[in-house]
Amino acid sequence: MSPVTSAANALVAHFAGKLQFETDASDVHADQERGARFVLIDSRGDDAWTQGRVTGAVHLPTAQIARRAPLEIPLDMPVVTYCWGPGCNGATRAALEFAKLGYQVKEMIGGFEYWAREGYPVEDDHGRVVRAVDPLTAPAHAIGCDC
Repeated sequence: MSPVTSAANALVAHFAGKLQFETDASDVHADQERGARFVLIDSRGDDAWTQGRVTGAVHLPTAQIARRAPLEIPLDMPVVTYCWGPGCNGATRAALEFAKLGYQVKEMIGGFEYWAREGYPVEDDHGRVVRAVDPLTAPAHAIGCDC
């Protein structure tokens, strides 16, 4: 095998691996819209949850996953975790806890920040929260980024 082929194979494996274990707000929203079977886990603490969360998410802070997940989420249910945003690795830690328990799990990159900035449904303890789409994260007048 030539060095170029070897490097290309390594690159393909790397990026395919990322797509196997990561998703983004756009794909999660599309999966919600089409009724895909999965549970979206907000792994943040109580104060963050109260401030705002993805509509339809389940609140399960990372420290509680090992104890609560086996009682509340069937092992064959795919899981997607999220935390604050790209500057936080809380969703990664939450995904690790689910993986240790044997769940099929993905991390939603961009977290709550990019979910909200892209204009997807957000709620707080008082109901729906309407946020403008940030044109730096998503097309302001389109359904998706077509990427």
